[in-house]
Amino acid sequence: MQQKNMLDMSEQDLKEIVSGLGYPEYRCNQIFNWLYKGTAHFGDMKNLPRQLIDRLEENYVTGIPEILKKQVSRLDGTTKYLVKYRDGSIVECVHLTYQFGRTVCVSSQVGCRMSCTFCASTKGGLVRNLSAGEMLAQVLVVQRDMKKRISNVVIMGSGEPLDNYENVIRFVRILGNKEGLNIGLRHVTLSTCGLVSEIKRLAEQGLPITLSVSLHAADDETRRYLMPVAKKYKIEEVLDSCRYYIERTGRKITFEYALVEGVNDSHEDAAKLASILRGMLCNVNLIPVNPVEGSGYNQPEAGKVRRFKKILADRGVSVTVRREMGRDIGGACGQLKAGYIKGEKV
Repeated sequence: MQQKNMLDMSEQDLKEIVSGLGYPEYRCNQIFNWLYKGTAHFGDMKNLPRQLIDRLEENYVTGIPEILKKQVSRLDGTTKYLVKYRDGSIVECVHLTYQFGRTVCVSSQVGCRMSCTFCASTKGGLVRNLSAGEMLAQVLVVQRDMKKRISNVVIMGSGEPLDNYENVIRFVRILGNKEGLNIGLRHVTLSTCGLVSEIKRLAEQGLPITLSVSLHAADDETRRYLMPVAKKYKIEEVLDSCRYYIERTGRKITFEYALVEGVNDSHEDAAKLASILRGMLCNVNLIPVNPVEGSGYNQPEAGKVRRFKKILADRGVSVTVRREMGRDIGGACGQLKAGYIKGEKV
């Protein structure tokens, strides 16, 4: 019988397990507290009786992954973790420190099937979805290692979150559990390449998270070149779903725009982008494309980035340029990798 991941269970599930083993409810609270400290082994839960530990080890795992590798940026202190789950699947997650608090960038899938040409996560295709507990474990393992409370989560690592919809929504709800991490959902950002029907589903969930939509072009031809998913959804369809999201939630949307030299960084591109977004409750986050092996893409020079930003701002579009962190360790936007399983080379 396959051992079950305790981080995938609700508090009620844990209570039923503990009760079924003949132990009082307070043992459930003890297990829950140990799990949320990022404790990887039942044997390290020092206030549990040995007999209970033995029963748990027979049928369950804590779900806390092993840290295979840890890299710290010399530029800004960003820390990237390579973690391995019990089936051998490997993903990367990142810890970033800002003035407003500590953030973990979480992966939602092992690999990705969206095939965006500027993103390292897609290179091996999609291996599998991560469960809600496996996503939660990334936050817990970073918090344990840093010995500091995590206050913000961005679901921007490997994978397309809305391609793993049910697990991601469950994960988001777990983050807001006051008895657990108690992370306010306004401190949670979900990034998507623009899956239209799922954006509309998300609008109905009543979750006050920040939605970040990868646009990366102002016309369909360029977007299809950068993002094969654009063959399914035209820009106008994506924008219509975003307008619906704004109408239903009242929340501002962030549009991510990776600036690629000679591809989508011209004056005309900026003017067209301003035209299609004018009047929307949104912010454009410009991201000078980060180096990814094999992409062949380069960043525009700084002056061109500033001119692109000014064109948008002059036309009434809220715009920022992302401060990229962890580039020297492959921890910045588009650089996270994953998708290896059971001993294959990382």
